[in-house]
Amino acid sequence: FDLPGEFPDDVLTQIETIDPDKIDEKALIGRDDFRNIQTVTIDGDDSKDFDDAVSITKLENGNYLLGVHIADVTEYVTENSPLDKEALKRGTSIYLVDRVIPMLPHKLSNGICSLNPNVDRLALSCMMEINPKGAVVNHKISKSVIRSDRRMTYNVVNEILENNNAQYKKEYPDFTEIFSTMLELRDILLDKRKKRGSVNFDLPECKIILNDIGEPIDIKPHERNTATSVIEEFMLICNETVAEDYFWQELPFVYRNHEAPNEEKIKKLTQFIYNFGYRFKGGTEDIHPKAIAQLLDSISGKPEEHIISRVVLRSMKQAKYMAENLGHFGLAAKYYCHFTSPIRRYPDLQIHRIIKENLSDGLNQKRVNHYN
Repeated sequence: FDLPGEFPDDVLTQIETIDPDKIDEKALIGRDDFRNIQTVTIDGDDSKDFDDAVSITKLENGNYLLGVHIADVTEYVTENSPLDKEALKRGTSIYLVDRVIPMLPHKLSNGICSLNPNVDRLALSCMMEINPKGAVVNHKISKSVIRSDRRMTYNVVNEILENNNAQYKKEYPDFTEIFSTMLELRDILLDKRKKRGSVNFDLPECKIILNDIGEPIDIKPHERNTATSVIEEFMLICNETVAEDYFWQELPFVYRNHEAPNEEKIKKLTQFIYNFGYRFKGGTEDIHPKAIAQLLDSISGKPEEHIISRVVLRSMKQAKYMAENLGHFGLAAKYYCHFTSPIRRYPDLQIHRIIKENLSDGLNQKRVNHYN
């Protein structure tokens, strides 16, 4: 497929001056300092780049203060620089079975833009006050500096949350409380999302095991667990909050839209599921995501679950990046964007740029025209 390999010379020249380990003190001016807040990254066992960290506290009024902190990649990837042009050309990082072809060089993605533990890192933070019903009652998006306290893995956090693992609780005594608070908030957010009709495709993903010379020797199911679900819910609520904020500011922005399926496909799907004895509640015109969510619920655990959920998925439209907000059908969300992975997706990097420029001195008409 002619996928890009090495980075061009002008990109390597540009990153020569970047220290992969230490941030520049001058970059701290005008940033919120969250270094004293207990913050963790939670990723897979074999992750090398950590672009999101989370913090959480229970407030006296019963609300939760959730912080989602995303690596400030645009501090280093300046607009129209060789690094930026190459990232735009690549568009995303590409995940193959045995390697990742990164959008940005490792010096950034595994170095200065990775929220490694016990080092200062620049971030864009979205602090959200969320009430016990799962509504974001207050939020602030800001340029920040953070210091992650721990690099945690999904497996370890899951062991603590699901199995009350005594060994891990002893190993991480300062964190067990925040993990249980995270679980409380996850349950609230997930429940709210389900009630509004968000469609959850629990399709099994695969992990391909290779031998030393790169030949596949086994295929195993990719484990999803409570810990992965915690981070998923936190990223979703953050993406929605940022998208809604910028929608109402009426500034140029990149949304992640998922449009409603077209009527023809829904008619065919209706005939298909009818043969299995299922039908949609309500009509097929202007179908609501809740009807699809209820169907997926009703087939859960049945022999036909796999085939029906695949056909349902194929009846959906593909999600797209667009400059206008059309909402996200699958998530039953009015506003949605991708804010949480600027290391591996160019659209996230682009909106970080807009957000930072807006926070610094506001976007003047010239810049608005430029982005449009």
